[in-house]
Amino acid sequence: MLRDLMEGFEAASARYADQNAVQRDGDWFLLKLAEEAGELLQVANRVSGRSRSKGMTPSELKELLADETADLLGHVLLFARHHKLDLEAAIKRKGHFSSGANSSK
Repeated sequence: MLRDLMEGFEAASARYADQNAVQRDGDWFLLKLAEEAGELLQVANRVSGRSRSKGMTPSELKELLADETADLLGHVLLFARHHKLDLEAAIKRKGHFSSGANSSK
């Protein structure tokens, strides 16, 4: 499942880079990840009332929060793909979805 998502985000990102003459290197992937995290934080602050809603309704804010979360996930996957990281193996190794001895890591 992660591999399919990763490849879908890669195709979209590569198209964007080609259309906008953007060179995607190791720094770019990390900087975009930080940029998207910042955008998610801005929306989360609006949702929580810590920042102005800019006239958006609660349902619009929730949709924007989902959109920014999806963007951040996409850039996590792009970062992992660029660095040839096996996230599925890492998730299993860290025990995030098991009830075994490693689940406390």
